[in-house]
Amino acid sequence: MERALYGPGGFYRREVPYYHFSTSAQAPVFAEAIARLAEQVDVALGRPATFDVVDVGAGNGELLGHLAAMLDDRVRLVAVERRPRPSDLPDRVRWETKIPQVVTGLLIACELLDNVPCDVAVVDTSGELRYEEVDETGATRPGAPVGDADAKWLAQWWPLSVPGQRAEIGLSREAMWRKLTGRLAAGTALAIDYGHERSNRPPAGSMAGFLNGRQVRPVPDGTCDITAHVAVDAIPCERTQRQREALKALGLPIERPQLAQAYRDPTGYAMDLARASAAGRLTDPTGLGAHWWMLHSTWRRRSG
Repeated sequence: MERALYGPGGFYRREVPYYHFSTSAQAPVFAEAIARLAEQVDVALGRPATFDVVDVGAGNGELLGHLAAMLDDRVRLVAVERRPRPSDLPDRVRWETKIPQVVTGLLIACELLDNVPCDVAVVDTSGELRYEEVDETGATRPGAPVGDADAKWLAQWWPLSVPGQRAEIGLSREAMWRKLTGRLAAGTALAIDYGHERSNRPPAGSMAGFLNGRQVRPVPDGTCDITAHVAVDAIPCERTQRQREALKALGLPIERPQLAQAYRDPTGYAMDLARASAAGRLTDPTGLGAHWWMLHSTWRRRSG
């Protein structure tokens, strides 16, 4: 999974994500909500001289590109991504390949954790937990017995017992989250992702591939995105909520404008209708609205 996504010639080294799937970060109206969240964090920090908004796994930089027109020049916008910098990104957006050592402000990881490579465990025909091996054609087979640390994680968060059951082991996702929150001197870290809790784990796991806007077999040869949902309750954070509720709380305009507006202000009506339609997609409980927001905040500044 690591090689297929991030190695030489890997999917994310080569492909532009929005050609293959839609994310919340691509929508301008989503950036409006994030700008409001940034304002809340900024106020809570007492409006420091420099306020960071860091987007880890920034894709093509769409979110920060939108925010550049919404946030004042005191806000330092930093995109973290392995791909080369897009040519059309505003100059004020810094493009980095590594996460800043110290962040004061808002750190965002939108659909990042689901692409953090992870091992898959499978119960074999004798009932033993084994790692699932996969070759470059996508063919799988049970491999070595699961190690102690992974077995402990599974017992706590995703117990397996029936032959054929699978689980994506979440330790690597937790490690990434701790890395992100560990860079936070003061402010809020937010991860947004597909996920599940112990009460509704998928019995066969959730590993999937995506290519050209459709789901495909997760073949680890670099030709497709490979993703697996996040065990949300295993992520050490202060608060979780569904995206639908989070965006509504941030004032996202989900109500369609009154038809009467079309007669007195047709241009404004068209713009408001477009924003409401985009907001509807972001809050759809069967789609992006079902994503999980995982938040961690610290208000006591530390140096780094």
